[in-house]
Amino acid sequence: MKFFERLRFVFKFWKSIPFVVEFFLSREVDAYKKVLSILLILTYILFPFDLIPDFIYLLGIFDDIVITSFIVERMVKWAPDTLKEKYRLHEKI
Repeated sequence: MKFFERLRFVFKFWKSIPFVVEFFLSREVDAYKKVLSILLILTYILFPFDLIPDFIYLLGIFDDIVITSFIVERMVKWAPDTLKEKYRLHEKI
């Protein structure tokens, strides 16, 4: 079930962009949580190895989906309740 929830999240990811922006601009979010989120994102971008190569059409993006949803899931978990309520996010991503 967790897989289907993450897959559904990926299809709605564009709706999370305002949350991500406000997460980094909010004074309610601790600095170390912002830094850790940035480190996770940069590690994902700069790490040249994919678990499943991207040239394998649908399976190639599977690891990207899992990693991206994990990073945003952490950000939602670390976000203050006011930010979660504003964007109607739950920790069940």
